[in-house]
Amino acid sequence: MGITINDTQDRAGFEDILTDLEAEHVHLGVFDADGVFRHKRVDAAKAAKLARNGYQFCDVLYNWDTAERPYGGGAFIDRPAFLDTASVRSYPFADREAVCIADFAMPFGERSARNQLARLLDRAHGLGFTVNSAFEFEFMVLDETPESLRAKAFRDLDHFAAGNRTYSLQTAALHGDLLTGLEACMATLGIGLDSIHTELGPGCFEAPLQHAGGMRGADNAALFKSFAKAYFLRHGLMAAFLSKMGEAMPGQSGHLHISFSGAADGAPAFADTSAPDGLSTLARHFVGGLVTLMPELLALCSHTVNAYKRMVPGAWAPTYAAWGVQNRTAAVRVINDTAEATRIEFRVPSADTNPHAALAMCLGAGLWGIENEIAPPSPRDDDCYATPPDAGAAFPATLGEAAERLSTSRAARAIFGDTYIDTVVQARRIEEGAYRRHVSTWELNRYLEVV
Repeated sequence: MGITINDTQDRAGFEDILTDLEAEHVHLGVFDADGVFRHKRVDAAKAAKLARNGYQFCDVLYNWDTAERPYGGGAFIDRPAFLDTASVRSYPFADREAVCIADFAMPFGERSARNQLARLLDRAHGLGFTVNSAFEFEFMVLDETPESLRAKAFRDLDHFAAGNRTYSLQTAALHGDLLTGLEACMATLGIGLDSIHTELGPGCFEAPLQHAGGMRGADNAALFKSFAKAYFLRHGLMAAFLSKMGEAMPGQSGHLHISFSGAADGAPAFADTSAPDGLSTLARHFVGGLVTLMPELLALCSHTVNAYKRMVPGAWAPTYAAWGVQNRTAAVRVINDTAEATRIEFRVPSADTNPHAALAMCLGAGLWGIENEIAPPSPRDDDCYATPPDAGAAFPATLGEAAERLSTSRAARAIFGDTYIDTVVQARRIEEGAYRRHVSTWELNRYLEVV
């Protein structure tokens, strides 16, 4: 499943790439369950040896929570892993260094969202299609450092560009060098930005990524988040990819765009210019699967407690499963300006989403819809915020509810297997439990003097 490193051509190609990059060191990383890039820096000779002989990484990545507190017991041993030789790219913060993504090998690797995505990409290819995708992230830049966050107990934080407004020429003019530097950082990584502009809220920016085929779309998104945070830290700032920074703040999205093209001819597979809405039957079945399964698979793309504070009325985020053509109030927006650009925008993921898990969820549900010929409900052309959901379309209100829905979903287990679903459910229950034990300032202010 996925990229292997067991044949001579892959190994030789990997070493050739390192030579072409003049890389003396390689940053090898594995994405954990939250989509965080956990890496080690090794010299190029060792990286080549690991590509030839295999790699080992500690299985604690699937046995600890977001705060790095281990759970579940076990010996926390090293597990066999592999280097994805197709993922190599230049490292942006030093010369003669490269980045390479690794992942756990089977059977332990079933727990990995990236491995799940690789399997689904293979399934799409078996049906004759290449999957193209691109994420767009909204994030807030804070005029803070890790030290100042702790000194302030994470309260009363200062925002960079506090007077920022949506699509602001003034903010871009004042801070053009910073944004140009971010673009250059990502270009070194081979990540293209379709644009970058200010968004709603203090210090808020949006960066839509250029689309890419196969695994590259999710890899680019996950690396963008990790390296954007590092880039801004190098400038004494912090990039925050939370869903909601505060009750008075707008939500931060991580919208996902996806389309299919013919693996043989590259023709857009989601487009049918003879159809009234420009959508092919394939695309309609994809939408049907996504809309049908979205409520029960939600924990895969919305895996934090904070994500559910964005999916409420008034936060520019969907609250139930619906779709529409060019309708930004629906959870699934079909964009059909031209046949070549026809695609599906999945508007549920927040900025804090795990890109590999989000794309796997979207693709898995869509393929399920195609294979079962699921017809979507009628498209919506009204304001979805102003009308109640259809029966069964409402989203779980909390991470705990979403974990329970995922646990009992027969479709989820059929698409992803018991090992992956049980791993996700256990981790999300632990995260929800940590939240429920927390006593917030809101509760003290609300109840201390009254009850």
